[in-house]
Amino acid sequence: MIIFGTKGYLYQLAILTLVCGQCGNPSAHTLRKRVTKFSLFFVPLFPISTKHATQCTFCGAEARVTKEQAEQLLAQGTAGYGGQAQQGQPHQQQPYQS
Repeated sequence: MIIFGTKGYLYQLAILTLVCGQCGNPSAHTLRKRVTKFSLFFVPLFPISTKHATQCTFCGAEARVTKEQAEQLLAQGTAGYGGQAQQGQPHQQQPYQS
């Protein structure tokens, strides 16, 4: 008998200050990555899917972002810690529509 399935992992990549597209408040947003892995005999082997999203900490609205947008937001968020970092305008997040 072979036991197989999937397991989900949620990684918090950063906490960013953005203007929420749902409530319109400038608030903290968590940038998260959800990875679903195929598992065999309860051992995760390889990723099946990877999804990125931001979630407003004020109203709880979640917006999906592409991998490229997530990398850009992550670079923008960590650029604020460097000495010669450029300050950009925060992006307006659109609510997730399924």
